[in-house]
Amino acid sequence: MDNVKISYGKENDLNLKLLISLNRGLGKLNKETNKKIRDFGLSPAQFMVLEVLYHKGEMRVCDITEKILSSGGNMTVVIANLLKEGYVTKHSTQGDRRSYSLKITEKGRTIIYELFPKHLETIKDEFSQLSEEEKLSLIGLLKKMQGLEE
Repeated sequence: MDNVKISYGKENDLNLKLLISLNRGLGKLNKETNKKIRDFGLSPAQFMVLEVLYHKGEMRVCDITEKILSSGGNMTVVIANLLKEGYVTKHSTQGDRRSYSLKITEKGRTIIYELFPKHLETIKDEFSQLSEEEKLSLIGLLKKMQGLEE
């Protein structure tokens, strides 16, 4: 098969190149952070739930799902496993029998307390090639892309 470069026009080619670069960069970051998370016996989704509960306190499941950008179906399995392992407890939401909140347990706090500094170190390593100015610029550009200009 020939290595033929097909162009879709200057703007489209640049957009595709940007998308690939973003995906590769995020993929590399996720690969490294997820490896550390799995070393502690957690899935990335379990870690995200524990992390948000650790830093934000007790929350309704729908709010957690929104915060960590997860799907409701996946969240059911994640929560079931966190409950089974004793990392969280489940509490009825007052006034709404269909809704409930989660609270991190001491066991959950302990694992996040041990894991989170390692998580931060991995992120620091992955972003070490960027200066503070570049990081701030990238944050601004990504916010702009999302329509969240500062």
